[in-house]
Amino acid sequence: MKKKLGEILLEKGYITEEDLNAALSIQENYGAKIGTILLNMGVITEEQLIEALSIQFDLPFLKKLDNLDFQDIGISPNLLIENLIFPFKEDKEYIYLLTNDPLKTEIFPFIQNTKHKQVKIYLTIEDNIKPLLSLIEGTVLTETEKNEGRVYEDEIEKLKELASETPVIKLINSLLSKAIEKNASDIHFESFKNFMKVRFRIDGVLIPTETIPNSLKLPVITRLKLISGMNIAESRLPQDGRISLKIAGKDIDIRASSVPTQFGESFVLRLLKKDSVNYSLESLGFYQDHIDLIKSIVSKSNGIFLTTGPTGSGKTTTLYSILNWLNNERVKIITVEDPVEYELKGINQIQVNPDIDYTFAKALRSILRQDPDIIMVGEIRDVETAEIAIQAALTGHLVLSTLHTNNALASISRLLDMGVEFFLIKASIVGLMAQRLVRTLCPYCSEETDFTPEQEHLYKINQLIEKYNVKYSPKKAVGCEHCNYTGYKGRTVIAEVVPFDITVIKEFEKDKSFNDISKLGYRSIFEDGLLKIIEGKTTIDEVLRVVA
Repeated sequence: MKKKLGEILLEKGYITEEDLNAALSIQENYGAKIGTILLNMGVITEEQLIEALSIQFDLPFLKKLDNLDFQDIGISPNLLIENLIFPFKEDKEYIYLLTNDPLKTEIFPFIQNTKHKQVKIYLTIEDNIKPLLSLIEGTVLTETEKNEGRVYEDEIEKLKELASETPVIKLINSLLSKAIEKNASDIHFESFKNFMKVRFRIDGVLIPTETIPNSLKLPVITRLKLISGMNIAESRLPQDGRISLKIAGKDIDIRASSVPTQFGESFVLRLLKKDSVNYSLESLGFYQDHIDLIKSIVSKSNGIFLTTGPTGSGKTTTLYSILNWLNNERVKIITVEDPVEYELKGINQIQVNPDIDYTFAKALRSILRQDPDIIMVGEIRDVETAEIAIQAALTGHLVLSTLHTNNALASISRLLDMGVEFFLIKASIVGLMAQRLVRTLCPYCSEETDFTPEQEHLYKINQLIEKYNVKYSPKKAVGCEHCNYTGYKGRTVIAEVVPFDITVIKEFEKDKSFNDISKLGYRSIFEDGLLKIIEGKTTIDEVLRVVA
């Protein structure tokens, strides 16, 4: 029976039991190879890893190499180079390959099937193989020199060939499927000096998922560019793209973004699941008093309702939910977004395009001539957009939009900082809201807990229970297979909502930097989070993470 890699490394004295248990815990959470984890932890060297793999798979380990010549076996040089495979001998029965990874399960069968011969694998460290690859590159160069009439398009075709190799396609498809399965919102492909790191954003937190070797960095990026409609020959400038596909029976829209970095391009995929969002305030986790307050504010025929919070706090989804509630045959709703994230039935959605100078302000000006009743502006970024939104509100339109501020009342200070006059603000704003998304406790593994006496006093737990009549049932995060061992599964909103009425206006007339929501009698974001902690929906650590 083949020994496990961890056992071999223990027997060799390269790691301790503590090292192995830590690596196994990471593997259980994120599914990476145990050798890669230990290597990344810095507890073993590459030579120790390759030695252990040679024992595990009963393969020769070459610590030092004698002069080896390249054996042309009729396989794409690019494929060999990108996978760090060096063929050095061929006879009637076997092809002899030098590599640093015996687990290239797609490449070795491909070579066997192509050549109708068995492969014999020899292992060595990556630094021993790389100098030999120049011998393969020399054959590529010789082939290039034969084509003196080669044009620029040939290079594009080579890039496409790299991106169309079966292992690359399978890797990308596997990562997309895994991201959907784990309900990730984003996939980050980050280029570093010797590898590419892949991380999933799950419930707002980045989780390490995969390490892609340097040899596959260019093919992976090229593949992502191809399927997202980007220029595969451009690596010096940022690019944006879009992908529509079906994975595991689900229709997925993917927003793609690439930017050049020191060691190659960084690529981020934002996964937008068409059937995954229930556009109702109730489903987002708002308490009923906040829902009633929001609906009361947006029931007005004109005015501006602003929701604030950092990127990724769910502002757009909240506005979509409000629009869904407002939408009927008697009103015309137009949105201006960057980009249009989800399709809303019965609503006219416009995407801004900075490349042709079609900004929020210009789009907003044009849609006022379309006779809308309700307008949603993705974000108020400058005084020009703010003033046109105010103009729209003052001429009988309900305007919904977002700002980037820490809390609801800070929206007024932000508008004043932009240069908007206060008399225009008080004539047009009808309501303010701020929100965050917190991870909810996993229902399968969370356990009951209690506040400490210090916490009860500091956070005024008993007063909140009495005021809002919530059930006392705090819980703590544990971790299990259902939640990827994080202790959390899913997210919910915490918020503060303030009608911009005469009471609030008077406070701002006395002090333009007024920021005390408790003085107005409304619940702050943090207090809203405390209610969900008391009810056992989330934890203090999680609320402090997003609010502090």
